[in-house]
Amino acid sequence: MQKTCEDNYSTTFVSFEDMQHYHEELTDHTRWYKCKVHDLHIEPLDTASPLYGDLSAFASGVSMEAVEDTTRNLGLAMQVEGEMYPIRMTAYKTLLDRAKIGGTVLPKLSRAKLARTLNDCLEIYGSEALVLIRNEKISATHSGDPTDYSVLPIDELLETICEKLDDRFPGNEFLSGYCDHAVTSASWTMPDQREELLGAYEKTLKAHGKRALTSKLIPGIRFITSDTGVASAKVSALLMGTPYSIHIGSCIAVDHRHQSTVNDFNDALSQLFAQFQDSVGKLQQLLDIQLEYPVNAMTRICKKLSMPKKAAVEAIQMYELTYGGGPATAHDVFMAMQEIPYILRTEHAPESKLLALEENMARALTLRWSDYDLAKAVNY
Repeated sequence: MQKTCEDNYSTTFVSFEDMQHYHEELTDHTRWYKCKVHDLHIEPLDTASPLYGDLSAFASGVSMEAVEDTTRNLGLAMQVEGEMYPIRMTAYKTLLDRAKIGGTVLPKLSRAKLARTLNDCLEIYGSEALVLIRNEKISATHSGDPTDYSVLPIDELLETICEKLDDRFPGNEFLSGYCDHAVTSASWTMPDQREELLGAYEKTLKAHGKRALTSKLIPGIRFITSDTGVASAKVSALLMGTPYSIHIGSCIAVDHRHQSTVNDFNDALSQLFAQFQDSVGKLQQLLDIQLEYPVNAMTRICKKLSMPKKAAVEAIQMYELTYGGGPATAHDVFMAMQEIPYILRTEHAPESKLLALEENMARALTLRWSDYDLAKAVNY
């Protein structure tokens, strides 16, 4: 059974009340420390480290499970205000940002050498750091300048979006929620707004002979945010009702920067309806884009969007076998691309990876498809 201190911990929710309660509890047990970058001190935490096995060296509340899990992952600890904490993998990038270093060679160093390198760089800077401590570990080391990083409590964001949905989209239904140490997401459907949001798109689908699809689709949204620098607080448009949700673009997003607040997120949500319609409009336009070489176009676009090769090749082969040859629309290809996250989900890919993949794939709606519709075949 997973423990919350473990780096690979994740959980799901079937009710909004459970998800909201979980994040309220999480907020109550979250600590944000502001300190000088040059006061941060890193120690190696592998099996050869003096810290390993000496639980008394760590802050109160840090368990041996958290220490052992860290030795299997990042292998570093940090002293903050005189107390030592294991460092979670989610903090690695922000820690490098505070030290102003990077590169692929760093993870290859021994933990002792990496700790020395980080300390040599950290001690140079007198700027402030904002350290997130949660579930026994340091989860992020953000900039302490409010213009560079603004805290947006997840429980407050969830409460805000729930209130806005109930006000603007009555009858909405909570579908599911997900949380790990890097990202939090939640999805809702809006069945009572189906005609309002999808009516024009469905008429166009029928005009193109795609009646089977029209009866299935339900409008939905996905909320996603992160305290560790992975994502802004954003809401994206989804089409539900098929075996997989179809991500059709970001509707609103508030970055954790420039002294942003939960009120800014609330204000941005006022544009949700209009932005949802805009996303549907972009999808609808794909029905009018004819492709002479749809398989080639799909291959080039998957490469452009850096889709996972194995799943993308499988989806391309499936499309090639089923579409029957000849021309097709960009809409046909975009729908065929939805097999990629579906394949990865059946292979039990991490939810955080799938969320990022679907968001990236939605960029296809804004591409100039004629640039990829070329006779010359391309290898993935």
